[in-house]
Amino acid sequence: MKKEIIINATSEETRIAILEDGTLVELFVELPENQRQVGDIYKGKVSRVLPGMQAVFVNIGHEQNAFMHFSDYDHASSHVMLDMDEDGEENGDSPKDGKKSSRSQPREMDAAKHLKAGQDIVVQIMKEPIGTKGSRITSQISIPGRFAVLIPNQRYIGISRKISNFKEKKRLRQIVRSSLPDNFGLIVRTVAEGRSEKDIRNDIDSLVKIWRSIEKKIQQTKAPNIVYKDMGMASSVIRDLFTPDVSRVVVDSRILMREISQYIKDVAPNLKHKVEYYRGKLPVFDFYKIEPEIDKSMQSKVWLKNGAYIVIQQTEALVSIDVNSGKFIGRKDHETNSLKIDLEAAREIARQARLRDVGGLIVIDFIDVLQDENKRKIYRELRREFAKDRSITKIEPMSRFGLVEMTRQRVRPSVLHTIHEECPVCSGIGWVPTVSTVSSLIERWLQRYRAGRGDRRITIRVPGDVYDYMMDGRYSRRLQLMWKYWMKLNIVRDDSLGFREFKVYDRRNKNEIRLK
Repeated sequence: MKKEIIINATSEETRIAILEDGTLVELFVELPENQRQVGDIYKGKVSRVLPGMQAVFVNIGHEQNAFMHFSDYDHASSHVMLDMDEDGEENGDSPKDGKKSSRSQPREMDAAKHLKAGQDIVVQIMKEPIGTKGSRITSQISIPGRFAVLIPNQRYIGISRKISNFKEKKRLRQIVRSSLPDNFGLIVRTVAEGRSEKDIRNDIDSLVKIWRSIEKKIQQTKAPNIVYKDMGMASSVIRDLFTPDVSRVVVDSRILMREISQYIKDVAPNLKHKVEYYRGKLPVFDFYKIEPEIDKSMQSKVWLKNGAYIVIQQTEALVSIDVNSGKFIGRKDHETNSLKIDLEAAREIARQARLRDVGGLIVIDFIDVLQDENKRKIYRELRREFAKDRSITKIEPMSRFGLVEMTRQRVRPSVLHTIHEECPVCSGIGWVPTVSTVSSLIERWLQRYRAGRGDRRITIRVPGDVYDYMMDGRYSRRLQLMWKYWMKLNIVRDDSLGFREFKVYDRRNKNEIRLK
């Protein structure tokens, strides 16, 4: 399977696409006002302790207090060991999913006894705020590096389960034991397989230095305040996903290109030749045909190749997915036709779940099949496709009603919620692009226009809120775009336009310019 990472960066947002055999399977979007928070460490202040809920609310300086379950607390070390698998990912039985491990009861008694309102506590964000819910936090601190995940105040050494060679596991364990200071635990990541002792030692030393600096900041900082900011989205994706099986990374930003190249040079110089700077005239996502797939992922209806379709409806509590026969015309009996549709739908559902980054409870209504063996085939196909997903999933067999219930680990708000906001007219029934997203749309329009050698002087008519956004400040977005594309842009407020709509006219503001 050919894997590629394509990165598109504008002044308004950074978008990262993961392709498998040329098909878009994952999309990450980061906006300046909505930066990645998972992994950030805070010195917080306990706001409320609720034994009845077995939970603690902690003020970390955000608008909403963060939430910590008692099972995520360990008084003995002021940190708690996350239920992790050996590659640093949370186990499916972790408290993330609202379930408690067999070791959680002592922790809950410990938390109720020792946590008091007003006391300081060091915590780390494990799940970002979603909807009306605040961040999910843990007092177990873990710091990921390229080859390892450092766990302060623990004495545990784990090796990735994906490293199957016994001799290699033994070698890595010996390196870690001789390199790791006292009172630290460590999980060796999959990408450490075959790496030299020097590389692994350097990674461990770097992580220990980071923790020492965090300790100093904890002592000097008054709660609530952040004491450590994890990597931005682009860098973290490169750190976590740029493995040897990735054929290339394509970046259209010189600044990001330099950052990524420097990071790769330090931690994985053997992969440096796979990082490419995109020099094409078309926007990079247009060139790789990613933009149409993103547009499709924003729609509730997704058509399948055989003419059937699925409908995805997302709410705060769950996601419902309905499979429909649509235009499919089968040549065999109803059972065979239904099975064919359901199998293709299972593959597309797994891709859409990864692409949209949906999480929580998911209920899938497949087309009814009568034979138990066919139900098992659909179930196995769904499990096989979700096995490619990095997020933790649990899938139940198909019920007698043709429903499949499953859960998918949710760490961040879905892509839909990241790049859209509630419509002020319909009060959340529909969605419209954010102002910053419209600014990015205008920039991508300009890039396509200049690629076709269009006129350097144009007029752009926009609604009032977009006008205010693009003209705000001494070095406004308008000026940034003018300098970047060497054009004369006349931005005009036009309140007759619909929400987030924009139109482009020639220099005399008479004829509208439409790109083919």
